[in-house]
Amino acid sequence: MADESHDITVEVNGASYRATVEARMLLSDFLRHELKLAGTHVGCEHGVCGACTVIVDGSPVRSCLMLAVQANDAAVETVEGLGSASELHPLQTAFRKHHALQCGFCTPGILMTLEAYLRQHPDADEMGLKAAISGNICRCTGYETILDAAMEAAGVVREGV
Repeated sequence: MADESHDITVEVNGASYRATVEARMLLSDFLRHELKLAGTHVGCEHGVCGACTVIVDGSPVRSCLMLAVQANDAAVETVEGLGSASELHPLQTAFRKHHALQCGFCTPGILMTLEAYLRQHPDADEMGLKAAISGNICRCTGYETILDAAMEAAGVVREGV
């Protein structure tokens, strides 16, 4: 069976990229290996853990379940585009303040899940935030500090600060 390749154009964190990818290349592999954006972590490779969550055209997706060719002409956001060292995103600030990470492996996926959720639900409450992160597995923190950080960030987003 011959390897099939496709030309794609994708916007990632506001920058446009053109590439030729194998038909079977996963979006997570494209981001990590082709674009060198290693913040998208790959855990289970079955879409269960949520570590590979990115935002595609405004919706959170498991990049280990999406092919790179499916992202053709799409806008993809990864954790690298969430904030910068000089200006952290409100979620990043709250995660730091509340020590909402331990090993950090799940953190990028949780941040991107929450970012997408808060955009769609600016009046998010605790129950909504719990539901939003219910598909992200963290084996270190027990979720309490993650939820505290999410609640604080939701307040900041609501206030428009």
